[in-house]
Amino acid sequence: MLRLKTVGVAARNLLAQKRRSFLTMLGIIIGVFSVVVVMSVGAGAQSLIVDQIAQRGTDQIAILAGASDDKGPPAQALGIIITTLTREDGEALLNPKNVTHMKDVAGYVSGSEPLSWKSEDKQVTFTGTMASYKDVERAELASGRFFTHEEELVGERLMVLGSEIAAEIFGNQNPIGEKVRLKRLSFRVIGVMEPKGSNPFEDVDNAVIIPLEVAQKNLLGINYVSFLRVQVTDELYIDQTIEEVKATLIERHGDEDFSVRNISDAISIVKNITDAMKFFLIAIAGIALFVGGVGVMNIMLIAVKEKTREIGLRKAVGAKSSDILLQFLIETIVMTVIGSAIGFILGALTSFGISIGVQQMGYAYTFELSLMTVVVAAIIAVLIGLVFGVYPARHASRLDPINALRYE
Repeated sequence: MLRLKTVGVAARNLLAQKRRSFLTMLGIIIGVFSVVVVMSVGAGAQSLIVDQIAQRGTDQIAILAGASDDKGPPAQALGIIITTLTREDGEALLNPKNVTHMKDVAGYVSGSEPLSWKSEDKQVTFTGTMASYKDVERAELASGRFFTHEEELVGERLMVLGSEIAAEIFGNQNPIGEKVRLKRLSFRVIGVMEPKGSNPFEDVDNAVIIPLEVAQKNLLGINYVSFLRVQVTDELYIDQTIEEVKATLIERHGDEDFSVRNISDAISIVKNITDAMKFFLIAIAGIALFVGGVGVMNIMLIAVKEKTREIGLRKAVGAKSSDILLQFLIETIVMTVIGSAIGFILGALTSFGISIGVQQMGYAYTFELSLMTVVVAAIIAVLIGLVFGVYPARHASRLDPINALRYE
């Protein structure tokens, strides 16, 4: 019964000082809110990035110009231009005597030039690639067609546009068959791709696709490709294909001046990077929680000072030190639990709002609030209440009743 009375006293004390209790909880609310948002948004962003990479399929291999460590970034990511990778390398890989389970290969180069049609003019990033792009990238056309292998080899000036850039340049007019100019060269539009939506790695809807030969010779003045993308007949043969690709290219180049990556490796690297960033941000958010906990402890110490005479009176009429300890500990835990609950709810609502906003921007982003987030928030509430509530509670419970009654 006495324990229940102690709980009642703690509750009345909190209700009597509503404003101070709320301000005390504010630091906890902000801290828990930050942790929940970081964990939820971090999980959602990681899922978005991984899903975008996985959409390519796990049956692909990327061959990048320039050697690099297996776990390090390729040379191109560091801004280094390597010119040793060629279209002929891709054709050599298609030879079943060299690579057994190769399905298709596409080479890529890119550049930036103004695209114009009548009075419309827009700076665009174009991609020069092979006819196999359609199969390797699983590209679907909304209208028209893709250029053929023969058209690409003879240097036909043909162009396939993304849905968004086509609408921006041509409006409601059908672009198929229209002539446009790219760096003063005339191209005929032969196809428009199906819209795919925004993508943090590539903007297919704003793509300008032209034959590789034309891009190399007429626009860029080069004879190499930036990278090759290989499609394997079955993902079960990925490891074998990687070894055969390496052996073939080393034989052709005399050195391993290239990097081979597969989708699984890319996903693993992205997960490691995003996990590290997520935990780093959680640690930063944890600082806010620590500050909030210190604030709770300071306010409770002030409360002990204010209630010194009350504590002395309670002890004089029979209250035990454990009752005083429990009273102040309960006050602290109640404030931290309520603050954590409010912070969790606000964090969840904010994370949901962010997911809606990102989806409105066209990204396939999902709202994620895992059980781990709930557990972490609950543990945080209890720990803060215990860690930062014990000292003020112990201080109150050790007060001498006679000195406490004399306290002014």
